[in-house]
Formats: sequence, C-alpha cells, structure tokens
Amino acid sequence: MSLNRVLSVMIPAFNEERTLEVILNHVLERPEVGEVIAVDDGSTDGTWAIISRFAGREPRVRAFRQEANQGKGAALRRAIAEVRMPFAVVQDADLEYDPRDYPTLLQPLVEGRADVVYGVRGFAGQTAFSFWFVMGNMAVTSAANVLFDCYISDLESGYKALRTDLWRRLNLQGDRFDVEPDITARVLRLGYRIHEVPIRYYARSRAEGKKLTWLDGVRAIGTLLRLRMSSYEGLFGRSADPGYHRERQRQLSLRHPLISQGAEPRP
Repeated sequence: MSLNRVLSVMIPAFNEERTLEVILNHVLERPEVGEVIAVDDGSTDGTWAIISRFAGREPRVRAFRQEANQGKGAALRRAIAEVRMPFAVVQDADLEYDPRDYPTLLQPLVEGRADVVYGVRGFAGQTAFSFWFVMGNMAVTSAANVLFDCYISDLESGYKALRTDLWRRLNLQGDRFDVEPDITARVLRLGYRIHEVPIRYYARSRAEGKKLTWLDGVRAIGTLLRLRMSSYEGLFGRSADPGYHRERQRQLSLRHPLISQGAEPRP
C-alpha cells in the first residue's frame, strides 16, 4: 500500500492562534495526508478564524467547533467520529511535533505489522525540558509498564497513530489530558502491542503555552490504575467484540518481517 493520502490528521486546538497556521501549513505539505480534522475546543482567540480560513481554501481540511472548552480528550473524540482515512494520528496544534515524521509513524501500520504506533521523543537531546517534567513522564510510563506488564518508553507522547477501526473501538472517555493514559490503557487491555518509533521533538516552555502540569501526571497514574481494574464490558461496552481483536492480533502476528506472507508460522 502506498503512503499517499492514507492518513487522517486529528488536530484538537484550544487558543493556539500563535502556532496553528504554521502547523497546518506543514501538515498540508505532507503527501501522506488525506484529510485534516481540526476541532476548535472553545477557543477565545483567533483559532476558529484560522481553521475556518484553511477549510475554505483547502478541501482536505474539515473544521469543527465546540462552543465551550471541554478538553483535549473531548475534542479528540469528536475528531475520531469524523475520520475517513484508514489510519489516523493526533497532531497537537503547537510546534512540538514535526509532520515530517508521518512516514516513520505510518510504515508499520501500512505494512500491517502494527495497529498502534507511538512516536518516542528523544529527551536526552532536548534542552527545553525541566528535570521534573521528564521524571514525571518516566513515572507515568513506568506505572503503565508495571500495571499492564508491557514495556513502552513514552506514554505521554502526543504522536499516537492507530488504525482507524481501532480508534473507533477504544470507547475513549477521557476529557482532558487524561486521554493519553486512556488511549494506552485501552489499547493494552485489548491485547495490542504498541510499536514505538523515534521522532523529532521541539519542547515548548510555559511561556510559550505549555499546558501540562504535575497534577496531570498524578491524574494519569490514577487513570491507569482505574482502567486496569475496570471490567472489559465496563471499558468497551456490551457490544464489544473480543473475537475481532483476537483475530486482528493473529493477523498482525503473521505479518512479521521474517515470516513469508501467506505462510503460517511453524510450531
């Protein structure tokens, strides 16, 4: 499968007029992008005007607005409901994440080797982080690894790319920044393995608009614990289809690069 026009880019935005136009231009330069779903989450600045202007001149941009600020998670759920491409990625409206990494994120998905790909930030190469921000991310990620018996490197990464069908089956409930552990916990509860790839990352400071705080880290650990203890039906609803996920994971296991396509692995 070609990488061209296979990706939906979901952009939840709240008061991002300073950087939104720049990131939209970079996103639209990418040949992988089939559509951009931009959700203004009750902004009080010029965010909606920028989104509307792009939607009026670029057919790939679809604009949606929430009258009141409900949080990143709520905006993301709105975007998921509108996705039309086979794969979708979250793109924050700031300039921390670089759309030039879309091919890296997409390759395992397009090859059928993974349904979930996280971009891993190279914290060691950054200068704009506080020590406590890095330690907080490590604590949240370690909590996920212990609770779900997995090994991931960067739970709070904003670059999460999933097969669209899986996005829709997660039944996300997080409204604000708790959507990050919400995504990860539900993916792991369904039995999927998270494929990680290196990405570029340009951290911004509080003065530049960074909104995440230490309280969000505490809430994230609480969210992970709650979702680990919740019942399957409570997470995914009575209509959830575990057989679908078992079959999908079996198909993924057969796409290992060292296994010939169409051949069952030997016992």
